[in-house]
Amino acid sequence: MSNTNKAYKIILSGGGTGGHIYPAIAIANELKLRYPESEFLFVGAKDRMEMEKVPQAGYQIKGLWITGIQRQLTLKNMMFPFKLISSLWNAKKIINQFKPDVAIGTGGFASGPLLHVAALKGIPSLIQEQNSYPGITNKLLSKKVAKVCVAYNGLERFFPSEKIIKTGNPVRQDLLDISSKRAEAIKYFNLIEGKQTLLVLGGSLGAKAINELMVDELDFLQTLNVQVIWQCGKLYYQTYKLYGNTKHVQVHEFINKMDYAYAAADFIISRAGAGSVSELCIVGKPVVFVPSPYVAEDHQTKNANAIVKENAALLIAQEDLKVDFKNKFGQLVASKEKQEELSQNIKKLALVNATKDIADEVEKLLNK
Repeated sequence: MSNTNKAYKIILSGGGTGGHIYPAIAIANELKLRYPESEFLFVGAKDRMEMEKVPQAGYQIKGLWITGIQRQLTLKNMMFPFKLISSLWNAKKIINQFKPDVAIGTGGFASGPLLHVAALKGIPSLIQEQNSYPGITNKLLSKKVAKVCVAYNGLERFFPSEKIIKTGNPVRQDLLDISSKRAEAIKYFNLIEGKQTLLVLGGSLGAKAINELMVDELDFLQTLNVQVIWQCGKLYYQTYKLYGNTKHVQVHEFINKMDYAYAAADFIISRAGAGSVSELCIVGKPVVFVPSPYVAEDHQTKNANAIVKENAALLIAQEDLKVDFKNKFGQLVASKEKQEELSQNIKKLALVNATKDIADEVEKLLNK
């Protein structure tokens, strides 16, 4: 077990999106609880959101000059070899100066060079893969690192099976007991008691297709006697806020108290990013996934399908929304049995101790 007097040097890298940054911060927080004397350093990609989010969480971060490869021939792509060499060089410099005892990667551009250099130098290294279909960075790194923590079954196709540990994805701890918050949540959102509530989430920036669906279906939702909490996202708030002037609909740019939003909801429509999917398993409400078709390797559809095949959620492809939504959502609202079934099945997939389990694996590497 932990010896809290020990002081380790722990280097972490993950970024590009919240889905990579949040798990890295959660793992750091857990290790800091266990080893308060330890030193932490994050490494991210310059100009990406980790450069802002990590210092907000109270950690130091250094940036590498790195981006992903675009799918078409662009100036950015022609710069890629130079960026890669520069990043490997700088990663080496950072590691030589910081001298970490362990390296942790949670995906994103910067974690490639950093973990590659760490593993070459014999520093015990671990990566955490959030998705059911890994990105290229983690596929390459898995050959070099000691352990791969995953959230889904069946990843032996991509990673050496002897390194895989199924831990799940780190999620917000305030979601673990939402049922006790339902009454407060209904009051917080000024909802009508006894009326069913739909929570609509399109990710922090918003999802155009989901927002357009809402506009088309507000009358339909009213006929179902469903009230709506709709997070339309930062990019779309000015366009859609006027729809929040009706009795059964409220439009939010961003919801700060997500635990309350989940507690108040009877149904949820959501994108299928890895972090969202892990949260929704813990929340345990009937979900309709509308995966984003624009992410690399169609990750979100694969994440959603992993849940759907356990009969634990519904999925409507973005291009089928106009045709399928009324039918599928209408049937769900009408069937208490179906709601109960989806709810029970998705809860079975929840991995609530992910952060602690990943930290345990890091600890084993530290104590070797």
